[in-house]
Amino acid sequence: MSYPKRTAALASAAALAGSMVLLTAPAAHADVVDVDYRCQTPIGVKSAVSPIDIKGVESGGGYKITMSWQRGVSSSPVELGKGAMTPSATIALGGADSGTLAVSGPANAAAIPADTPIKISDLSGTYTPKKTGKVTFTAATLTIKALGTTTTCTPANNPEPSLTLDVTAAGGSPSDGSSSSSPPGGSSSGGRLPQTGPEDSVVAIGTLGGTVLLAGAAGGLWLTRRGQAARH
Repeated sequence: MSYPKRTAALASAAALAGSMVLLTAPAAHADVVDVDYRCQTPIGVKSAVSPIDIKGVESGGGYKITMSWQRGVSSSPVELGKGAMTPSATIALGGADSGTLAVSGPANAAAIPADTPIKISDLSGTYTPKKTGKVTFTAATLTIKALGTTTTCTPANNPEPSLTLDVTAAGGSPSDGSSSSSPPGGSSSGGRLPQTGPEDSVVAIGTLGGTVLLAGAAGGLWLTRRGQAARH
């Protein structure tokens, strides 16, 4: 094979290797999970199943965690006027972290008719890990305050995590399988995270892999050509 063709082939192989690194490095995984809520209301126990979606997006120095309900839960025997109901919830942390993350959201933007499932607005909070590793986020307690009463809803079906994030703590220390939870209002990387997302570190790894392969290939070609010149 001629020198130009050999160089082109090796460059293509290096680029392919870099692409494989990009494709195989996971950053986050999310699922919509059905949660069977049992709600202790002022008039007795009510239940409802709602698919729960939890998403994590980098914001500043951390992750903004958003929890969404795709169906209403519980109900009220009387109409709840606009702004009469205020929701909040906790998300259980697992994997490299433990504890809970508090999330909250706005009051109801429209009146909720009597005996109608209460649609919960999106609730959000910010999370800061103290260790590097995979952290899971699972729906936990939902609290609904309305007309001077409090309704507490807890999952009865031991739901699976709705979100798994591969996070980096401040300083980027390797994961030792443990991490402490941050108080509500923290951020996902303790203070330092890639500015545009976990994919940035993957891109850097892929680029480095391609560079190393190209450097090795160039050295091999140089030695081969020197050997040929010496024989001549």
